Amino acid sequence: MKIVVFSGTTEGRLFSRQLAAQGAEVLVSVATPLGAEEQGRLQGVTVHCGRLTPEEMTTLLQGAALCVDATHPYAVDATKNIRSACKTACIEYHRLLRAESPLPAGSMVFQSAAHAAEFLANTCGNLLLATGAKELAAFSGIEPARLFPRVLPTPEGIAACEAAHIPHKNIIAMQGPFSYALNRALLEQFHIRFLVTKDGGAAGGFAEKAQAAQDTGAQLIVLRRPAEQGETAEQILTRCKEVLTWSH
Repeated sequence: MKIVVFSGTTEGRLFSRQLAAQGAEVLVSVATPLGAEEQGRLQGVTVHCGRLTPEEMTTLLQGAALCVDATHPYAVDATKNIRSACKTACIEYHRLLRAESPLPAGSMVFQSAAHAAEFLANTCGNLLLATGAKELAAFSGIEPARLFPRVLPTPEGIAACEAAHIPHKNIIAMQGPFSYALNRALLEQFHIRFLVTKDGGAAGGFAEKAQAAQDTGAQLIVLRRPAEQGETAEQILTRCKEVLTWSH
């Protein structure tokens, strides 16, 4: 029985492994080669790599018993397209939710990267941008010398920084999640006054970032997570087991 998992996240990888262990035939769809590399090879799991249009998603879903959307909490467009493809293909859809983090006292929360950038343009001091390469353009109104983007170590990540005129010495190309010690070291090394991040939850190392900001005196700026409905991995796994039992 085929189950399609749209992934590229820590919980997506873990979930696909748990499904394969139940005897399901798992097809994992990831957008990038880095996602495929992270997923790794596992018996019972096939990986499809590459960004898909809603039409291609519908094709990929053919013959599946159900679909699990384990994409990143901030990947709003991906989730919208997956839901739409499931509707078209008449496939049962489940959204795997990542638990939100408690925000430390003193955090500043903004609706979007653009809102945060508007506020930060009127401040002084260096910014560690832990919001991903895609959000870099939102900070174009801020002097590039102040920006220290932490991006994935891929040609796309570096290209986004170059397009934003970030000095090469400011580019931190590393793959997380990061430990408290490493976050703290970076904040101290680059004299960071503001740490801008998304709430990536425990899987995204949010607590380690928040603690490091607090201990170094950096202001924590959090981009608000899009509101959505979904289920825990345990709830979806229970449903998958039911469907597997029926199919045998």
